[in-house]
Amino acid sequence: MPYGEHPQRYAWSTRLVLEPTGFQHPARCDTVLSDTGRVPETSTPAQRPAPCPCLSGNPYAECCGRYHRGEAFAPTAEALMRSRYAAFAMGEPDYLLATWHPLTRPDALELDADVRWIRLEIDRTAAGGPFDREGVVEFTAYSRSGGSAAQQHEVSRFVRMDRRWVYLDGV
Repeated sequence: MPYGEHPQRYAWSTRLVLEPTGFQHPARCDTVLSDTGRVPETSTPAQRPAPCPCLSGNPYAECCGRYHRGEAFAPTAEALMRSRYAAFAMGEPDYLLATWHPLTRPDALELDADVRWIRLEIDRTAAGGPFDREGVVEFTAYSRSGGSAAQQHEVSRFVRMDRRWVYLDGV
């Protein structure tokens, strides 16, 4: 820069990323620098991939969507639990039935369209890894229906059948 010229002025802008639950996560902020004084838009909400309902932070298509489409199988009991939660949230009863142990699976499953699943918390896991035959996942799922909030707490048991994890039962 030649002597006497003033450095270009820059405008800073911070945009908070909102999670599906509506909570702001300051650690996940995008800071944008523009030399024109305007914040450049890198993408519009319509262009951004939909986040996975399991709250992994990954896009649905790359997360539980792969399992729902049959492109991959959940490698752990926890991954299956998350994908089953996402199936409830996305209205995928066929996936839920397909990942249910035949001894405990109902003949049919009708999901309540009025229930909106909003958050999943994994409280504890035991075994259920890629080389285990059995696993336990304790979770709490939060939902809303008709203006009221609800939560479901469960200790779910999973087993491997034909090298795939399936949901056995829950208490």
